[in-house]
Amino acid sequence: MEMCTLEKRGSVFILTLTGDDEHRLNPTLIDSIRAAIRRAREEAVGPSVLITTSHGKFFSNGYDLAWASSDTSRLESMDSNLKSLVSDLLTLPMPTIAAVTGHASAAGFVVALSHDYLLMRNDRGFLYMSELDKGMEIPAWFVALLKTKAASPTAWREVVLKAAKLTASMGMEVGVVDSAHDSPEETVEAAVELGEKLVARGWDGRVYAHCRRTVYSDVLVSIGSDLQTRSRL
Repeated sequence: MEMCTLEKRGSVFILTLTGDDEHRLNPTLIDSIRAAIRRAREEAVGPSVLITTSHGKFFSNGYDLAWASSDTSRLESMDSNLKSLVSDLLTLPMPTIAAVTGHASAAGFVVALSHDYLLMRNDRGFLYMSELDKGMEIPAWFVALLKTKAASPTAWREVVLKAAKLTASMGMEVGVVDSAHDSPEETVEAAVELGEKLVARGWDGRVYAHCRRTVYSDVLVSIGSDLQTRSRL
């Protein structure tokens, strides 16, 4: 089954999750996304932008816990793979935009947050850190990433300690959503329009990536140190 596609419209790459409706993150899906990101990196000529979106009700419903339930090492594998995916996004030499047209929960929310811009449909869907409701400990680096986006400690409490389900308008209030749109199609169209405006700035991708790494240095250090620790185990 095809897990995702990569479409190139001029200098705009559109990565679309196309598998089952929930797009739950397991090593197969994460590897497919990472392969598409590598293709965008390799095929980019001059200033470019990457948009990530999805088909169906969900942007991503988080980790594939059903797949992981049979073996505890599988959860560790997914966690390691997700860190690698987020590192790919945070070091990509082009701006990135998440066009969230459905629910984004837990690790799916983290993937959306790992983009420079987050656009969301206004009529349906929510952003949700579900760990508290599921009785699972939230990884520290999830919160570190959230803190680079959310506007205040009050927002951190709502998202992490109340497990609030954020609509697009609520997400704009706390600072994690950049704009809201009336339908999936309008959300993607707005992402493409924003992407074209960013491309038109003519930025050097290497310099852009360096600036982003500086902004997210604490997150990258947290991810990198954890990956190094796991590699020694």
